[in-house]
Amino acid sequence: MAEIGFYHLLTTPLERALPRLLERALAQGHRVVVQAASPERVEHLNALLWTYDEASFLPHGTPRDGNAAMQPVWLTDRCENPNGASILFLVDGVAAEGLADYARCVDLFDGNNEEAVAAARVRWRAASAAGYTLTYWQQTEKGWEKKA
Repeated sequence: MAEIGFYHLLTTPLERALPRLLERALAQGHRVVVQAASPERVEHLNALLWTYDEASFLPHGTPRDGNAAMQPVWLTDRCENPNGASILFLVDGVAAEGLADYARCVDLFDGNNEEAVAAARVRWRAASAAGYTLTYWQQTEKGWEKKA
């Protein structure tokens, strides 16, 4: 059963935190699926991963690009794992589904948005009731601190 890590963004927005977390996952040899709430959001993240840093490159693709099996990072708005990923990143309040395909799930939420925090608490309770191993990470000025 996948471990679910809830990542509480406080000091940087998703657009700055996500690429760094993806870099770390790829450096550890993982393949990743990033599931967003809509096709438009997938396209936004696609553009972000091409432009977030002049000195960095994150190999990735989307359903529009095709060749999912060749992509280390797959961006989608569907519950799918076409690249054989071991980690699922959830953004935009997307609820975890299909976790049997993954070793780990990362649920990123905006701690500066009360609705996003309340929704994350609902997802935490549901995942706990389903028997998942949960961790809670809070972003600080020094980096990520494991709180639970």
